[in-house]
Amino acid sequence: MSSGKVYVIGAGLSGLSASVAFASQGARVVLIEGAGQAGGRCRSYLDPVLNQVIDNGNHLILSGNHATFAYLRTIGSADRLAGPEQARFPFVDVRSRARWTVAPNDGSIPWWIFSKSRRVPGTRLGEYGNIGKLLLAGGDKRIDQVIDCHGPLWERLLRPLLLAALNTEPEIASCKLAGAVLRETLLKGGRAYRPRIAFPHLGSTFIDPALDYLKRNDVNLQYGKRLRKIELADGRATSLEFADGAIPLAEEDRVVLATPAAVTADLLPDVSVPSEFRSILNAHFAIAPSANAPLMTGVIGGTAEWAFAFPDRISVTVSGADAIVDRDREDLANVLWLDVATVLKAGPQLPPWQIVKERRATFAATPGQANRRPKPETRWTNLFLAGDWTDTGLPATIEGAVRSGNRAAELALRSLNR
Repeated sequence: MSSGKVYVIGAGLSGLSASVAFASQGARVVLIEGAGQAGGRCRSYLDPVLNQVIDNGNHLILSGNHATFAYLRTIGSADRLAGPEQARFPFVDVRSRARWTVAPNDGSIPWWIFSKSRRVPGTRLGEYGNIGKLLLAGGDKRIDQVIDCHGPLWERLLRPLLLAALNTEPEIASCKLAGAVLRETLLKGGRAYRPRIAFPHLGSTFIDPALDYLKRNDVNLQYGKRLRKIELADGRATSLEFADGAIPLAEEDRVVLATPAAVTADLLPDVSVPSEFRSILNAHFAIAPSANAPLMTGVIGGTAEWAFAFPDRISVTVSGADAIVDRDREDLANVLWLDVATVLKAGPQLPPWQIVKERRATFAATPGQANRRPKPETRWTNLFLAGDWTDTGLPATIEGAVRSGNRAAELALRSLNR
């Protein structure tokens, strides 16, 4: 290993995964975060209103997310994910009160679509051909240019799943990104998309164990230091400038910039980044669900989209929430609780609540915005990019963030060993 240092700027999930990858290879790592804590959009905190630890957002992991599971195994927290033994997706239509569970088989041959008790109720076999069309479509087409975005399969399965994965109105979203999601899930069979939730919290699963691992491996962690400028000369980054001074970069040093898209654009104006974003809204209710409540339930026809039942709270996620994110918080809590009360058969009285809004949660997963995602390599030989908004081949997901950090670390280490 070279005697140089690796500077990772940003301690969100992509920066943490890059740092873990570097540390596992014995690199000398300096991890610098502008905020006072690590985690970025994947974090947990003690909410003073609920007097509970809650997550900034509810993030779904799938059993086939190989990079995420490798990351968790390395930091020692792979056992902190909860979910059913098989791929099971319960849904409730809050308008009709209809309930059903989509139950794919484990293998890659999808015989479950031939079983009326396992497939989406009211669907015809021919509708499932739309999945194949999405898998085969390429280029810069939108989903609504490839398939008919109507009918029971679309409304009761494909739309809610793609909205959750893409955080963008699926009709106008990138067919290429949708195909990538389906290729790693439905195409591989139920064993690849058993749902998993961080338990009890995101921080205790993804963040705190990573920080402990980095400390054990002598990574230099620095908080509250916001990068102001990167000096660039002769095809490389030559220094990193912070409020308290500059860090000169030796010839053998490497930098992974794991900052949000807008921050990266300010630091590297020549780099193309996504310019449109979508919000996510989460609601947390301080009430214990019933003992038989599913860990996760899809909501059809309501304002809520997914309801998560934790031992001490019920949480709700609304993806692509731009249409409601500016509504009054108490109004949102009441509307979302009506959905929860129907889905989980709870009482009508609103329990203590908290609303969490992420206005720029992910890039808009449209064809045009997807084309603005940069590769991890840059034209500066010692500078690499990481983040779920970079060109990972996936939408802005936890799996994409982890893969981006791994890839940036791989490229940086390769350049050091040349």
